[in-house]
Amino acid sequence: MIAMVAQPGIQSHDLARVGEICKSIVDEVGKAFIGPPAITEALLTALVARGHVLIEGNPGVAKTTLVKAFSHTLGCNFRRVQFTPDLLPSDITGTYILDMRTNTFVLREGPVFCNVLLGDEINRAPAKTQSALLEAMQEHQVTIEGETKTLAEPFIVLATQNPIEQEGTYPLPEAQVDRFLIKLRMGYPEAADEKRMLATYDRPPPPVRAVVGPADVLAMQALAQDVYVAEELVEYILGLVQFTRKHPRVYLGASPRAALALMHASKGLALIRGRDYVLPDDIRSLAPLVLAHRILMTPDAELEGVSGSAVIVEAADKVAFRTPRR
Repeated sequence: MIAMVAQPGIQSHDLARVGEICKSIVDEVGKAFIGPPAITEALLTALVARGHVLIEGNPGVAKTTLVKAFSHTLGCNFRRVQFTPDLLPSDITGTYILDMRTNTFVLREGPVFCNVLLGDEINRAPAKTQSALLEAMQEHQVTIEGETKTLAEPFIVLATQNPIEQEGTYPLPEAQVDRFLIKLRMGYPEAADEKRMLATYDRPPPPVRAVVGPADVLAMQALAQDVYVAEELVEYILGLVQFTRKHPRVYLGASPRAALALMHASKGLALIRGRDYVLPDDIRSLAPLVLAHRILMTPDAELEGVSGSAVIVEAADKVAFRTPRR
């Protein structure tokens, strides 16, 4: 278990321990999921930054396999919800039922009462059901019949969705999308990865073992808060965010919550890469994952197929990081 640091800064042995844990998690996930390690690194980043992840991709690209393998490495309470058009909010949060033995109403907890929640094909359910997760994701609590219940810590939602062009899907409301720290887009695997998958399809993958437990995850999250962010990097984040707000093809730019999300994610990425300070490269690599899905394009831009990701790429090219003067 990682030691909690009382004084400012992060001890070198804690950084080394986090690095060992993250490498072990990437290796374990690789037993079941054939794909680039950067995807697992993005999940780890969200985990230590206390955020949630939305994974978008066509059916059959192993989104669920990835999430299940990653969840098993955490040694936490894991629950899965298959979102369907007839799913009700109470199917997620839970409801009070009458106990005939005691003639009282007791809470039947829904799957949201866990540490790691997999929302599979989240955009298969209508907005009313999707919104059942809003309070849980933002406040780590749920309100049932006027009574508020606190969720266990750590708590992370890993949701998958098919592209909204697919038949039978409901686009996630902007407020729901904004609750996800990171949005990953999974495409088809590389030829070498797909060949490896075809060569091993008839053999069950090795079991994925738990690398950490809830206490270790909480300790890593606490360490991430102590990662140093220089003032110049804060200004760099502000520059990227303000660029999206002034872009002529953007209808609604990144919000202050988006700026905070990028800073928290950058601190998480620095930690899992073995540093107690953030670099400009951390921010640049995470900006498309953290900011792009929080940007609304103008109707003309949408018709032309211009995405938020293109705006973030443009921002990374035009917004310069200003080094401190000596």
